Amino acid sequence: MVVEEDGAALSGGPRSSSASSGARMRPVQKSLCALMVLTASLAFLYLHVWSPKPYTTVDLRHRAEWVPEQLLNDRLLVPDKKYAHIAFRIKEEIVELLPKNSCKCQVEPSMNLPFQKQLFGHVYSLEFANAFKPSELPEINSQREQEYRSYRQRSQSPADQLLIVRANSPLEYPAQGVEVRPLQTILIPGLSLQAAERTLYRVNLTATMGTFDVAAEVEGVKVEGEGRMHLTLSASQLDNLNRQMQFVTYTNTLFHPNTADTVQFSTDEHHASFIIRIRHAPTPRLYNPGSSSGGTSGEEYNISALVTIATKTFLRYDKLRALIDSIRKFYPTVTIIIADDSLDTERVEGPHIEQYFMPFGKGWFAGRNLAISQVTTKYVLWVDDDFIFTPRTKVEKLVDVLEKTSLDLVGGAVREITGYTTTYRQQISVQPGDEDGDCLRTRQGYHHIIEGFPDCVVTDGVVNFFLARTEKVLQVGFDPRLSRVAHLEFFIDGLGILHVGSCSNVVVDHASKIKLPWLKTESEKQYAKFRYPNSSDNSLNTKQSLFYFKNRFKCMTGN
Repeated sequence: MVVEEDGAALSGGPRSSSASSGARMRPVQKSLCALMVLTASLAFLYLHVWSPKPYTTVDLRHRAEWVPEQLLNDRLLVPDKKYAHIAFRIKEEIVELLPKNSCKCQVEPSMNLPFQKQLFGHVYSLEFANAFKPSELPEINSQREQEYRSYRQRSQSPADQLLIVRANSPLEYPAQGVEVRPLQTILIPGLSLQAAERTLYRVNLTATMGTFDVAAEVEGVKVEGEGRMHLTLSASQLDNLNRQMQFVTYTNTLFHPNTADTVQFSTDEHHASFIIRIRHAPTPRLYNPGSSSGGTSGEEYNISALVTIATKTFLRYDKLRALIDSIRKFYPTVTIIIADDSLDTERVEGPHIEQYFMPFGKGWFAGRNLAISQVTTKYVLWVDDDFIFTPRTKVEKLVDVLEKTSLDLVGGAVREITGYTTTYRQQISVQPGDEDGDCLRTRQGYHHIIEGFPDCVVTDGVVNFFLARTEKVLQVGFDPRLSRVAHLEFFIDGLGILHVGSCSNVVVDHASKIKLPWLKTESEKQYAKFRYPNSSDNSLNTKQSLFYFKNRFKCMTGN
């Protein structure tokens, strides 16, 4: 008798071949089942986490520019056919207060008084175009206008557009988009009354931060309260009253920029409110793109005029020099700005290199602030000092995305020495909380694919290799209290300010971090102490305290 090794001889007697075969199959079946369960679990995990999601595609490319109609125009003085029969008289002193479509830097006439210059200062007028040669002005003006159009397309949104609420109440008034500069005067657009026939029509306007007036007086309309915060208009003819409302002006009298006046608009039976925004229009910050810009087919961006590369270094001059050498292979004239808080500093010299020294160990985010504060170009490319540029590090592609979309910052990808490439895309959201604070949530992933850029997506946080609009990064800033380990904190502070994207087709290499302990230099050992703090270091506690107090978060979840 053949004794099988599966234990048949120990059972006390011979077994049939089928029973023996079944006994042999049971462990195999269990293993197969376990393998199938494991495979199914891994497949589900892959489909849920790593597989491409059916993301929608969003179009962030620039639209045709919308120009708000808030300036005085000739159409107001030439009524349409409905009001052509109604007579009115222009009030020149009020019309002169209204903003026009063209300003002039003319010195206002004044009385000749003794010691006028000593008392009131020297009166002057400057024409800034004189800073350029006449032959340069056509190109300068063309580039400036192109940049201004791009700026307006980025800075305006549908929330700025004038909307008129039609007479459902029966009052018509502007729902949004009415704006006045501090202490200035505007016409209020869209006021109207659509009421049933009656013997007398009357409307009231009440403000709290300004006064009302009329730019013209319409025949048959009684105006009460000119130059005051409460204005009443009444007439026996509805058309005359509506024509008069087209001339109503608002003058801001309380200097409080970046606020709004809530105007009450009413008849005897109906009441409505609308907002007049009071603010200085943001001053544009435009950047000269250089002589060979445009990005259209057949043209190349002038990267040296558009981009500055910024980095922060600490005790790693060998890696910093390797980074600079790799940059110079592809971008020999791009300015490189270095913030350096090393102990024994070394001068890194070369054309188009600026090195700024800081107190020893001042910190990671403090160095970022210093480096980016010295950037004078439209865009800043942030890189770590141990990155390496390769033929795949095409900065032009990132520039093209920012030039043609509303994004403020776009990240690339980082390739590790192992061959693994990461984009570190993060979705960040804040859920409103109670008196204990709000809830911060982060998770890996992105929101949309960008129309026209199939390798790019919209997200909230990206890898530590990104191109950004300089003024937007300066607006957010880097908290210098985060001195050693920080990155995502910048994007959390920028939530609601930065419009972020990520492109996987622009890749920078990461220098190898693998080195045997006994081969490390003293600088490398010192760097490791700062870069990888032990449990007794208070950097983690600093992060959490900033989240709690500065950002008013009570907790954070993520993956």
